[in-house]
Amino acid sequence: MQRRLPPAASTDLASFDDRRTSAAIGTLATAFVVGGAAAWLALDAARRSRVRLAGPADGAPLMRAPLQVVAPVDLHRYAGLWHEQARLPNRFQKSCAGPVTAHYTPRPDGTIEVLNRCERADGNFEESLGTARVVPVAGQPGAGRLEVRFAPSWLAWLPVVWGDYWILKLDRDYQVALVGTPNREYLWVLSRAPCLDDATLQAELDYAGSLGFDIDKVERTGR
Repeated sequence: MQRRLPPAASTDLASFDDRRTSAAIGTLATAFVVGGAAAWLALDAARRSRVRLAGPADGAPLMRAPLQVVAPVDLHRYAGLWHEQARLPNRFQKSCAGPVTAHYTPRPDGTIEVLNRCERADGNFEESLGTARVVPVAGQPGAGRLEVRFAPSWLAWLPVVWGDYWILKLDRDYQVALVGTPNREYLWVLSRAPCLDDATLQAELDYAGSLGFDIDKVERTGR
């Protein structure tokens, strides 16, 4: 003969089972939500990581890696007259239609006087006088990383008036230099000679292209 639980006991057992089932469902739901969020965050982090660390395997060359500068650079050898051979278009050289030169003169205080000169379309010349200073690079004494300003000296304390001037390539004889900025928006090819041969100029531009500069937009000016 089967024993029947009293109604009260039956109700208590049902209540106990409901609580346990609800707790289990709640735990599973929580785990599902937390697990889903964690998975989404992991996928998003992986996607961002792929964007930052893109390499040749996925079609994005390492050209976007941080630029390296020449080290060491003897600024006294680097001083003197340079002729611009090519550049990426920029707003402050819009009026330059002819030859462009840059003359660097070391000062006793360690800074460098910069005199830029270009010929305008009307045949007149435009000059800009500025100052360059060395930016120390840890572990690379004499690195060719400089900043240049053309604003008045009383504004020199403002970081915004200083522009990057990085020497990215320099031959042993200090005859040809490739200068650019770390954001790859500005680029110049300079040479001691007023006119650089096509092969040498193209080699400089090809190297700049390997660094991620848009050489298709380059203007050749040393002609």
